[in-house]
Amino acid sequence: MTIIEKAPRERAVPERPGRVARIAEAARSGPALFVAVALLALVVAPLVLEPFRLNLLAKYLCFAIVALGIGLAWGRGGMLTLGQGVFFGIGGYSMGMYLKLNDAGGDLPDFMVWSGVETLPALWEPFRSPVFAIAAAVLVPIAVAAVLGTLVFRQRVRGAYFAILTQALAAALVILLVGQQGLTGGTNGLTNFFELFGQDLAAEETQQGLYFVVAVVLGLLFLLAWQLTRSRFGKLLVAVRDGEDRVRFLGYNPATVKTITFAISAGMAGIAGALFVPVVGIISPALLGVVPSLELVVAVAVGGRYVLGGAVLGAVIMNYAKTAFSEEFAGGWLYLQGALFILVMTLAPGGIAGLVSSAREALTRRRRSRTGPEWTAREAKEAA
Repeated sequence: MTIIEKAPRERAVPERPGRVARIAEAARSGPALFVAVALLALVVAPLVLEPFRLNLLAKYLCFAIVALGIGLAWGRGGMLTLGQGVFFGIGGYSMGMYLKLNDAGGDLPDFMVWSGVETLPALWEPFRSPVFAIAAAVLVPIAVAAVLGTLVFRQRVRGAYFAILTQALAAALVILLVGQQGLTGGTNGLTNFFELFGQDLAAEETQQGLYFVVAVVLGLLFLLAWQLTRSRFGKLLVAVRDGEDRVRFLGYNPATVKTITFAISAGMAGIAGALFVPVVGIISPALLGVVPSLELVVAVAVGGRYVLGGAVLGAVIMNYAKTAFSEEFAGGWLYLQGALFILVMTLAPGGIAGLVSSAREALTRRRRSRTGPEWTAREAKEAA
């Protein structure tokens, strides 16, 4: 006679109240936050901000695009780039050259007439086409970064040496632009733009349209960068940041990974420069040098360089603070900025995003401690 023993029934564990809802909410938190920010930028901001403040916000979002590229290169790839102003300037001057030629209507731009230039330089000729100008604003920074990255990363230059090299490149570009008065406008740069694609740049409708363009471009580039970080390439990029030699021993080429990422961040900076020119109405060497590049790095550090959203948030907050404090303390903003950077790097290396993440983890631990050991064992079993 065969005896069949019944397996003991597993004791049912009551479902924790609201647990499923919290899991679903956590799964949707990223996309939901993106949608909320998009609605705030595309719907609420144009309704509540006056034209002047909306134009300032568009300017901040242009810097946020540059910060997004820095967050990708520095936060994810470990490449501290202090020369993003170079690529920002290439994009800005490409768009500015087209606008000046368009306003001139076939004649020489005004600053060339003042400088005694008699014929249009050959470098300027292709920029009569808006398609060429937009393409150059994106492709030339990518090409320059690709060449520089190939030469530098193959020699295993990294860390502070790479940062100093990019900083020197920014300083060299400023010297070059200032010294070519008849070609680049010298210290004054390119300014006095009046028309873009047949629209008056001084009109409120045009500036509002430019704001929407900048906001949408930032959103698309953010999605692109976010998808990149979640891909296999993004995981490889983090691995290169944390252990470049280990990645090399596994058969991957860290130089290629870093060069591609550096080129993508340069392309983002070029796009930002091209958008910045019609929004603000000027591009000059003062916007491209070492100090502006450092300010962007500080903004990324304050927002949180390990999180793409933190880099964008830091750029907006820091530039808004710069405007607000400059109106009250015109000579003290740089000291406040330096003090803020020191405090953040000392007390919160992860920036604002790191503080938010730490607070969320502390809240999660506190909730788990209240559920008792039974729930702790169950969650550990499910996680395994």
